[in-house]
Amino acid sequence: VQLQASGGGLVQAGGSLRLSCAASGRTFGTSVMGWFRQAPGKEREFVAAVNWSGRATAYADAVKGRFSISGDKNTATLQMNSLKPEDTAVYYCAATSRGLSVDRGMYDYWGQGTLVTVSS
Repeated sequence: VQLQASGGGLVQAGGSLRLSCAASGRTFGTSVMGWFRQAPGKEREFVAAVNWSGRATAYADAVKGRFSISGDKNTATLQMNSLKPEDTAVYYCAATSRGLSVDRGMYDYWGQGTLVTVSS
């Protein structure tokens, strides 16, 4: 499975960005796509996840009410609103066949990352 993330960039605090992730290859075994982020000097952390049906989602407390994840077959989109400087990080999409999870160890496939920078 290959994952291609896109949509990062520079935005002012309070602004919005939309990240997209497209899966290709042998995707029939995967059922969930998630987004994680890693800020400089910090560990990679969970942001949001969605299953392919789009009926089940999960969010980190830090982004609830501001970020929204949606997904359908082989794609997932992360709409990020009311961005804050602390949202600055490299965002990674990931996929798993093991169900909705906030644990990065449960994700088998990872994209290359896209940088999001929020200026104050």
